[in-house]
Amino acid sequence: MFDDLVRNLVLVKQDFAKNYTGNAHIQEVIPSLVSEQFPLNAEHLQLLHDFAQKNPIYFNSYEEKFAGTLCIVYEGDINEYWLNSIKHGSSCQPFYPTWIMSAYVLASIAKQFGYLELVDIGSGDGRIAFCGKLLELTSHSIEIDDVLVELQKTITSDTNQNFNPTCGDALEFNYSELSLKQPVFFIGGLAQMGGDVLATGIIDKINSIPNIKKNTGIVFAGTHTKRQLSGNLENGGWSSFIEKYGLDVIGTVSLPTIWTFDQKTETPYIYTKFN
Repeated sequence: MFDDLVRNLVLVKQDFAKNYTGNAHIQEVIPSLVSEQFPLNAEHLQLLHDFAQKNPIYFNSYEEKFAGTLCIVYEGDINEYWLNSIKHGSSCQPFYPTWIMSAYVLASIAKQFGYLELVDIGSGDGRIAFCGKLLELTSHSIEIDDVLVELQKTITSDTNQNFNPTCGDALEFNYSELSLKQPVFFIGGLAQMGGDVLATGIIDKINSIPNIKKNTGIVFAGTHTKRQLSGNLENGGWSSFIEKYGLDVIGTVSLPTIWTFDQKTETPYIYTKFN
């Protein structure tokens, strides 16, 4: 199911990017209806639209067909949040979200792997944690920027979907308080731009919790851009880190994100577990 869903989402994105004539700072699409190309749970699809409609970063929407699929286009502006988020340390990258549909696919794959809890590190507006909540995973959203956490709390209240927004430094947070049994951690940030520092700290935290490591997964956001990879072309730039910490790659999926909207390749997400 996910291979076809991902393929269709990428086709829609590519057609949308080719034909988009607006000038919004960010833009993305969500299918209007359940279809053969997008065989989603109808209630979940409506809640994905609710997330966009009740998220203050989006100011406009309209309906249009792309790659044969009728979609709602959401246009937004994250400049205010981006400017506020750059004040944090080098391991904390500025707010640039994945697509909402991509977040849903990411959480769905995590559930398929059997994880029970989803911990989104550097969660931005909380969309991955939100999607985990829809899929009945116990979601936790950890974000250092207080303005983004207030945004998450607004979305939580207006959608009636509590994905547990928490304002805090992920490197200092006490994860043992979450009573994790079989968690998957999503790391927000490229390895070459401070994400490796964040990921190292998270692994240290995982190692400090008894009997959890063997049940834990970590998902890394990567890049296919050679300029950013500096010769490290495997696993979206995470190959050295994965080898260093004894991780096994159990899956990779490339999905649309805000930062690859004008690119021909999508953002790779690498699913790993401890070997």
